[in-house]
Amino acid sequence: MSTAQHKIGSGFGAGTTAAEAVAGIDLTGKLAVVTGGYSGIGLETTRALTGAGAHVVVPARRRAAAEAALDGLAEVDELDLGDLDSVRGFAERFLATGRRIDLFIGNAGVMACPETRVGPGWEAQFATNHLGHFALVNRLWPAIADGARVISLSSRGHHNSPIRWDDVQFERGYDKWAAYGQAKTANVLFAVRLDELGAAKGVHAFALHPGGIMTPLQRHLPRAEMVERGWIDEAGNTLMAFKTPEQGAATTVWAATSPQLAGLGGLYLEDCDVAELLPEDTGEAGAAGVRPYAVDRAQAARLWTLSAQLTGVDAFAGR
Repeated sequence: MSTAQHKIGSGFGAGTTAAEAVAGIDLTGKLAVVTGGYSGIGLETTRALTGAGAHVVVPARRRAAAEAALDGLAEVDELDLGDLDSVRGFAERFLATGRRIDLFIGNAGVMACPETRVGPGWEAQFATNHLGHFALVNRLWPAIADGARVISLSSRGHHNSPIRWDDVQFERGYDKWAAYGQAKTANVLFAVRLDELGAAKGVHAFALHPGGIMTPLQRHLPRAEMVERGWIDEAGNTLMAFKTPEQGAATTVWAATSPQLAGLGGLYLEDCDVAELLPEDTGEAGAAGVRPYAVDRAQAARLWTLSAQLTGVDAFAGR
């Protein structure tokens, strides 16, 4: 069910931590899958969910690094979102356990990487951030519990680009920030469409902007570029009011667990609240809120169809 894109007055804000967002919520007996849940805000998400009693499964491209970082906190398995065979393998292993997923959090991703091609020549940011998660959720759909929540981590970076329908794979010239923007728009549209398709099972989906946080996500950015953007000075000191990783994970945890969102879905969230819909003609770069093209139902349905064609996976085919 899609709901009006307006703040609900949650009482939380930009400074809320993940632990505060889940305080008083008992997740005992719940199972969560958190992609990339071993680094940056993903690690803090895993800590908050396990702290509330959930069992967390962390599929990781770097399994050894994940096991070292988590140190027994969560169950670890292998997954490379840029490799559809790897996606299928993880899904098959999980389905074979017969367990149910109460919370799915698509946290893993790449940002502003050099031009890279994966699979059949797909642009890596779109493939990893969107298509990999699309295929994973569709393959895991038999295990998604009734009433589950699916969380898709987007970014305010979605302001950089709508879906480039005439050149989705950037075959006519690559721009790393436009590619990141398109991938983040795709993350929102995925949640919008899944929320509609999952209605029969009472499954709700949300997308979100976690905030600006200094994490390994910036690994592809040269220091000079971060200086030019005003994020850090020449010595590497931060110049902006970045969130801590604990604060950056708060909106994810709130989206996945808060009773304030009961019955809602298909929404874009930020700072532990529903974000406002930006006017069509706003030109302010980096403004709070969500671009209309990112929550457009027709665009969401079109992207779902394209994604199913590209990946060969659609749990809702024929519906």
